[in-house]
Amino acid sequence: QVQLVESGGGSVQAGGSLRLSCAASGITYIRYCMGWFRQAPGKEREGVAAMNIGGQSTYYADSVKGRFTISQDNAKNTLYLQMNSLKPEDTAMYYCAADGPLPWCRGDWRIRNFDYWGQGTQVTVSS
Repeated sequence: QVQLVESGGGSVQAGGSLRLSCAASGITYIRYCMGWFRQAPGKEREGVAAMNIGGQSTYYADSVKGRFTISQDNAKNTLYLQMNSLKPEDTAMYYCAADGPLPWCRGDWRIRNFDYWGQGTQVTVSS
């Protein structure tokens, strides 16, 4: 049974930083895609960043390029999202998700309904 558990959300002022973590368990794929998504009240869910687990590729939404970094720690089965230079428009519930088996993240990863989802962690950025 796949489980994804996010942590690390919180409230910060604009310009601040947060690091989200996603502890994964039960995934048996060798290569798959994992991503971070967010959803603000009244808005549709959007893909923020993704990476090809078992490969080297990373993917970012234009709105976060240069500010957010996705990474993984294989030994800890944990996915991270380092968020710097946060803006009020980054305020949302952030979700971790996994999709596979896949040799790479699909081209429509930002809108794709991944196979497994975590419960989310809230990020609030004040101006």
